[in-house]
Amino acid sequence: MLVRRLALTAVLLFVPLLAHASTGIESESTEIRPATDDENLWLEDIGGKASLDWVKARNAETTAHYATGAAFDTLVADLRGVLDSNANVPRLMKLGDRYYNLGKDKDHPHGVWRRTTLAGLRAPVTTWETVIDLDALSASEHDNWLWRDAQCLPPTYQRCLIALSRAGAYAQVVREFDLTTRTFVSNGFNLPEAKGTVSWIDADHILVATDFGPGSISQSGYPRMVKLWTRGTPLSAASTVLESAEKDLGVDARHDASPGFERDIVTKNLSFYESETYLRAKDGSLARVDVPRDASVDLKREWLLIQLRSEWPVGGHSYPAGSLLAAHVDDYMAGKREIVTLFTPDAHTSLTTFAWTRNHLLLTTIHDVATSIVALTPRAKGTWPAAPLTGLPALASLRLVTVDAYASDEYLVYAQGFLQASTLYRGTIGKDDRELLRQGPAAFDASGFEVTQHFATSKDGTRVPYFEVAAKGLRVDGSHPTLIWAYGGFELAVQPNYSPALGKAWLERGGVYVIANVRGGGEYGPLWHEAAMKANRPRSYEDVAAVARDLIARRVTSPAHLGVEGESNGGLLAGNMLVGYPELFGAVIVGAPLLDMHRYTHLAAGSSWIGEFGDPDKPEEWAYLRTFSPYQNLHAGTRYPPALFMTATTDDTVGPAHARKMVARMRAMGLDAHLYENVEGGHGGSSNNAQVAYHEALIYTFLWEHLK
Repeated sequence: MLVRRLALTAVLLFVPLLAHASTGIESESTEIRPATDDENLWLEDIGGKASLDWVKARNAETTAHYATGAAFDTLVADLRGVLDSNANVPRLMKLGDRYYNLGKDKDHPHGVWRRTTLAGLRAPVTTWETVIDLDALSASEHDNWLWRDAQCLPPTYQRCLIALSRAGAYAQVVREFDLTTRTFVSNGFNLPEAKGTVSWIDADHILVATDFGPGSISQSGYPRMVKLWTRGTPLSAASTVLESAEKDLGVDARHDASPGFERDIVTKNLSFYESETYLRAKDGSLARVDVPRDASVDLKREWLLIQLRSEWPVGGHSYPAGSLLAAHVDDYMAGKREIVTLFTPDAHTSLTTFAWTRNHLLLTTIHDVATSIVALTPRAKGTWPAAPLTGLPALASLRLVTVDAYASDEYLVYAQGFLQASTLYRGTIGKDDRELLRQGPAAFDASGFEVTQHFATSKDGTRVPYFEVAAKGLRVDGSHPTLIWAYGGFELAVQPNYSPALGKAWLERGGVYVIANVRGGGEYGPLWHEAAMKANRPRSYEDVAAVARDLIARRVTSPAHLGVEGESNGGLLAGNMLVGYPELFGAVIVGAPLLDMHRYTHLAAGSSWIGEFGDPDKPEEWAYLRTFSPYQNLHAGTRYPPALFMTATTDDTVGPAHARKMVARMRAMGLDAHLYENVEGGHGGSSNNAQVAYHEALIYTFLWEHLK
């Protein structure tokens, strides 16, 4: 599940209980509406005329109230100008000796896939060469193509598999593309629209998982077959490599092109957190990599990496959850268990990502949500000496990109913070050549603000960290509009992020912004995540409530001035704060949300996340799911804070039905609930910079009206 923006947003909290206020999730005596009593099932007809007419009416009401006037138009224009700026730091991928980027501006709202050289990036103004103009492509084909991905064949990177999305949906078309001629290959590896994955083996073969017709899609809506497709033959002639059961989540495939170690790797995803990985031999036979099903594996050259989600006793040792282990592939597959520990977590530190260069392995870790990067070098006899990447900004969020894991030790690091615009560093491991390649423009004056970290104590005594961004010397009198942003799921760690919209529309006007690093996320590794899975999901909501109460106790804000926001899984969180803790908040933003947990497995890709939440079709699991299903926990006569629900018609991940139904039920109760459903944008909610600017302006306008 995607997060709309891992940036800033603020919170408000506890205050006097209203006359009919719910006591929230903490109360076990609250009556829950029967799941079968659903008057709004008709709104699950995503493209039906009646439901779309209803959506249009709700959109019109929302925009008429919050999205009109000169101030709103000025804010949209200001945010659009920042987003369209050519001075922004580009997100890069390197293919051969060129750096590629998808650029968007007012003249190219769909985007231009373009390229330049290192000298071009170093120049004061970068000159880009257009490779694919998505606006021109969309116009020529009378369609609405958005960028998804490019996978190019090493070592020449001449041929690419380009994935395009129609209007932001997760489903994609795949087209073969020639980087030399900058044209699509008409008779190449071209796939119709479907969810799935592709991977080059060589110039004439690819691994493909897609919709192969009846019976080839899992219950979750993903491909359940990986096939080998040979150039010049129809897709129907592709041979099956791996097949999973219909009840499984789906399959994945990739090819390791390391010279001398080429291998095909295919995976059965049994559930969101369980999988089986196989190596494919030249004769087509498969050998399973014998690791715990909830572990993830990575293979590169002669090395097998194993990342654990639970404790693993093996070979006379016991390795804790969150560890990263290494073994020699051939030895391991032959039965040897000579394992080297590359990372072991502690109470404050976890591993977030790792990435290979040609000769090194880079680990990104966080310590109390502060990021650092270390380079490991595999040596003989199981030694992996480590050296930190120094000279990077402290207390910043660092995002690592390795540019060519097959041929280069070059790396890129993007650094940013709440008050620090994105900065791009480039270097080569083992060389003293690190350089500040690009510095993004400041979207707002950050000199008057400061970032502090605090810890709140949750209901069960757990210390929950949160960041606070506020004016220096803030007067603590409980009067400050404050926004809490939280996610709390899928082991995703939320870190500091630079947001022009937050700075211009919130901080500069006097708002306080808070990110709550609650359980369910990955800030402290898999145990922090598991502490809020399934029946324990309410721990996430108790953590947000604890942060809110801490802000109130510190007199930063008060409930009338406190808001909470979340998207996707965070939308479920925000929905639970709305219905479970209405006394703590003055406004709630609920984006791309899950809300009807009784039907979530039957909507869009919902059944994918049974491993995270549970299965509502099992009575024993619905017994706990119903306690954090906002749609069933609404109660007539309870006073809830005003809420804005944001979604997109083309969201084929969570789907818009959750937000539609919640708004319909709240309106029927006479509650202040608004909906804005974008017609495109998929799960991210926006397809271009104009839509992003409009949506951000809508959110902050709503918050200021209710929290000032």
